[in-house]
Amino acid sequence: MTNALPLPAVPALRATATVYGLAAVDTRGRVADQITVRALGWAPGTRLNLHEAQGLLVIQPDPEGVSIVGGQGYLRLPAPVRHWFGLVPGDRVLLVADPARGRLVVHPPSSLDALISECHTRLLGGEPA
Repeated sequence: MTNALPLPAVPALRATATVYGLAAVDTRGRVADQITVRALGWAPGTRLNLHEAQGLLVIQPDPEGVSIVGGQGYLRLPAPVRHWFGLVPGDRVLLVADPARGRLVVHPPSSLDALISECHTRLLGGEPA
C-alpha cells in the first residue's frame, strides 16, 4: 500500500481584469505590446503622462502628456526615462494594464528581480539574492 501525495491548494480565481504583457525595449525606446494597449482602449495618438512610483513606471492618458501612443500601438519611452530605470535595448519589461483605472504600470527588470527574489526567499527559504 502506498501513501498518496498531498494535493496542493487550488489558487483563488482572478478577481480583476488586469492584462499582462511582456515586451522588449528596442533601440529607439519603443515597447510594443498591443494586447495591453488595446485593453486600455488607447488609440494611436493618445497623449500620455509618464511618472515614476516606487521604482515602477506609471503611464496614464493625459491631454497635456508629452508622450503619445505610436501608429502601430507601441509606446516610446524617452531616453531620460530609460536611463532613470537603467533600461537598455533588449531589456524585457512586464506591462500591467489596469483597464478599470486606465493605467499601465511598467515593471523594469530591477523591480522584477527584487519582487521575485523576495517571493522565492519567502516561499523556498534562504537568503535573498
